[in-house]
Amino acid sequence: MIPIQYIEEIKVSAGDLDELHHVNNVVYLKWVQLVAENHWRSAVSQTLQNQYIWVVLSHFIQYHKSAVLDDHLTLLTYVGEFEGVRSIRYVKIKRGTELIAEAKTEWCMLDAVTKRPKRVTDEVSQWFFKT
Repeated sequence: MIPIQYIEEIKVSAGDLDELHHVNNVVYLKWVQLVAENHWRSAVSQTLQNQYIWVVLSHFIQYHKSAVLDDHLTLLTYVGEFEGVRSIRYVKIKRGTELIAEAKTEWCMLDAVTKRPKRVTDEVSQWFFKT
């Protein structure tokens, strides 16, 4: 199965910068979560969004270059795999063709009502892969 990619474009603003005048590490984490959430919302029905929520189990971010004010960045994400209640998601942050940062995150799907872990079903996973 081939992962379906989701892409967003953003522009670095003054509020994204730290005292060194490049994007603060915490902002990258915010972007990683934002693009993951937007991918989920754009991929699945409102019914599924009402049934399930996701929580992060871990984040690993590797920084390759610095992004600065007014940079136009591309956030690309996809789900690498679902296993049981877990999902492994990848995010690449690029400036043109240049890789700025990349992340691997592990998420856990929860029942939206009980807040208990819920096994990822085919009904959910089908929206994230091409066969």
